[in-house]
Parts: sequence; C-alpha cells; structure tokens
Amino acid sequence: VQLQASGGGLVQPGGSLRLSCTASGSIFSINAMGWYRQAPGKQRELVAVIYSGGSTNYVDSVKGRFTISRDNAKNTVYLQMNSLKPEDTAVYYCLMGVRSAPTVLTNNYWGQGTQVTVSS
Repeated sequence: VQLQASGGGLVQPGGSLRLSCTASGSIFSINAMGWYRQAPGKQRELVAVIYSGGSTNYVDSVKGRFTISRDNAKNTVYLQMNSLKPEDTAVYYCLMGVRSAPTVLTNNYWGQGTQVTVSS
C-alpha cells in the first residue's frame, strides 16, 4: 500500500489550500484517515482525523478553519484549509489505517509529506 499526498505550497496569511492523499495497492478497507503536521523543531501532531463512519476530530487550533473529508470510492482523504496562519506552516503527512484483506489486521501507512508554507 502506498499513499501519495499533494496540494501543498506557499500561500499568504488568510489564504486557502486543499491537500489530497490517495492510497493505492492492495486495499480491502480503510478505517481512519488522518492528517498530521510537523513544524521545524516541533513534534508531529494530529491535525484532523475522519473515521469510516464519517465522524471527525480536529486539534483545537484548526477548528472552524480546516475541514477533513474522504472519498471512499477513490481511497482519498482531503484537508481543506482556510484562513491559514503563519503558525500552520509545517510538513503535512497523511495517515491511513488500511486492511488489505478481510482476514488481515489493519496496518497504518504514511504518505510522504507535503510542505505548507504560510507567509507574506
């Protein structure tokens, strides 16, 4: 299973970006899909997660500004980021809990990371 993330870039404060992450390979089902971020000198933190049933959770600092969604038919998770702030600058990583077959346990897979820079 491989995850391919895209959509990062340079944006001014107050701007928007949309990240995408698509899984490919041997996939039977995907439970949780999430986005993490890691800023220079800081630990990686969970930004948002969406479960197979559609429930979501967000870190407090992005609530009301970021929206996570998923397209199960495309094995893809999105992160719509609005009202971006300089403190949102980080490398963003996607994570998915993937089951490759009905009798196989769920394994976690990471995407390669995409840089988001918020600066004027």
